[in-house]
Formats: sequence, C-alpha cells, structure tokens
Amino acid sequence: MRMWSLIAICAALSCCRGNSSPTFRQYYVQGEKLYLQHCSNCHQTDGSGLGRLYPPLNTSDYMTENFDSVICLIRHGKSGEMFVNGVQFNQPMPGIPTLSDIEVAEIATYIYNTWGHERGLVEVKEAAEVLAKCE
Repeated sequence: MRMWSLIAICAALSCCRGNSSPTFRQYYVQGEKLYLQHCSNCHQTDGSGLGRLYPPLNTSDYMTENFDSVICLIRHGKSGEMFVNGVQFNQPMPGIPTLSDIEVAEIATYIYNTWGHERGLVEVKEAAEVLAKCE
C-alpha cells in the first residue's frame, strides 16, 4: 500500500486523531487486518459482538476497566463467565497463541482506538510486559 493512500485511509477513519505518528498508523492498520482475520467473526467487524454469545468491544466497560486482562485474552483466551456492560457472557473465547507480542500490541492499538476509544499507541514493550504476567 502506498504511503499517501495509507494516510488518506487513516485520516478518513479518524484513527489518527491526536496521534499521527508513523508507528501508531502502522500498528493501527496492521491491527485492523489482524482483528478482521482473527476476531471479527465473533466480535463482528463493527465491534458490536454477537448477541449474548460474544461481548461487544465497541462499547465495553470490561475493556475500559481491564486493559491487562484484554491483552492476556488476545493471546490466551478465557473460559468462564464475564460481565460486559452488566450482561453475563459465558462462551469460551479461544486465544491466539501464535500471535507475536507485536501482533498483540497491534490488535490492542486497533481495538483501543476504534469505536470511540482513544487510548493511543499500545507499545510492543507494554504488551510484552503484560503478556509475561498472564496466568
């Protein structure tokens, strides 16, 4: 993809509002590709989730309050109940153990800067530190 088209796409999606660094743009765009490949089947392309089976990401108190847990979930998954926006979900979420630390950081950068979230860049170092502590 040419750099000018990447910048135009990024600006159109408002993903770079307040953060136009090349690293942020790279993580965001790669994170979107990885999200679509690995996560959107259950959480949907718009992050709305799938009824009472899979929780939403686009408006999620769980994401807001549990950053480290979300990073761990991306790679290691989760079984058992969880509550998102006051709704119980109890469908196992398979992790993606083959993702590298940078790929986890890219997905996190994407989901934490889309659908109204504005966290900023999730550095690979930050993701690696969290992943090292996952149970």
